[in-house]
Amino acid sequence: MTPSHSGSLRLFRFAGIQVYLHWSWFVVALYEISSRMGSYRSPMWNVAEYLTLFAVVTMHEFGHALACRQTGGEAREIILWPLGGIAFVAPPQRPGAQLWSIAAGPLVNVVLAPVFWLLFVASAAWSRSPDVARFLLDMFALNVFLLKFNLLPVYPLDGGQILRSLLWFVFGRAKSLKIAAVLGLVAIAGAAGYVLLRWSPDNWLWPAVFAIFLGQRCWVGLREARYLTALERMPRHTGFACPTCHAAPPGGPIWLCRACRRAFDPFSTNAICPHCRTPQQATVCVNCGSAHPIDAWRTQEQPPVIDV
Repeated sequence: MTPSHSGSLRLFRFAGIQVYLHWSWFVVALYEISSRMGSYRSPMWNVAEYLTLFAVVTMHEFGHALACRQTGGEAREIILWPLGGIAFVAPPQRPGAQLWSIAAGPLVNVVLAPVFWLLFVASAAWSRSPDVARFLLDMFALNVFLLKFNLLPVYPLDGGQILRSLLWFVFGRAKSLKIAAVLGLVAIAGAAGYVLLRWSPDNWLWPAVFAIFLGQRCWVGLREARYLTALERMPRHTGFACPTCHAAPPGGPIWLCRACRRAFDPFSTNAICPHCRTPQQATVCVNCGSAHPIDAWRTQEQPPVIDV
C-alpha cells in the first residue's frame, strides 16, 4: 500500500533528493478542495490552503531526509500522496542515528507553527481581508495537528518510530522493533473500535484508510523483527568485520548474487557466486547497510580465501 514510482510525477530535485507526486494526490485534492468550499470568500484560498499544506508536508519530509544524511545515511527520494509524504531514508543502523532522522521531521512543524501564528497576528495590521487571517490561522492549526498526530506513539508514525529508537538503546534492534510494532497494532485496533462505536458511518472513510495503511506497516515491521531476530541467532564468521560498524557477518546463504539473484555466502566463496561464477564488487552489511569489497571486510588475522 506504500506509494511507488509507478504513476508518480517528478516534481523537482533539491540537495540531490528527488521529489515525486503520486497520481492519487490529484483525485483526493479535488475532493478535499471542493468539500471545503464556502470556508473562504474566494475559492482560490481553498486551493492555496491545500497546496500550502503539502508544501509543509514536503518540508517535514526533507527534515527526515537531511537529518538522515547528517548521520551518514542515504536519502534520495520523497513521494507525496494523499496520506501525506514518505521520505525513503536509510540512516545507519544505530539507535541515535535513527532517533535524529525521525525526530527532525516533527521539529520542522515545531518551527513552522509559531511562524504561521505570528503571521496571523500580524495580518490584523497589514491586511483587511478575512480570508488572509483565516488562511494563516488554518495553517497554524494544521501544523499543530500534524505535529500532534505524528508524535502519537503508534508505529510507524514518527512518534512510534521515536519510541522504537528509544527502546533500541535498552532492548536492541530486533526486540525494539517487535515491541513498537505490537504496540502499534494494539493502538490501531483500539482506535478502530472507538471510531466504529462513536463515529457515524459517514465519517469512517479516512480513519479506515489510515488504519489499513498503519496496520500494514506494523505487520511489515513484525516480519522485519522476526528476520532481525533470526540474523542475531546465526553463527558469525570469524576473521571478518564490517569496516563501518565492525560487526562480524553471519554465516549462511543470505546474500543474493547481483547477476543470477540466487542466495550464497560471499564470505565462504571469496565473494564469487558459486552458481554463476560472477564476482561481487561489494558485499552489503546486514547490520548497518553499508557495502564494501570483500577484502575490506578481512581482519588482520584472516588470510585471503583462495578460490579454486
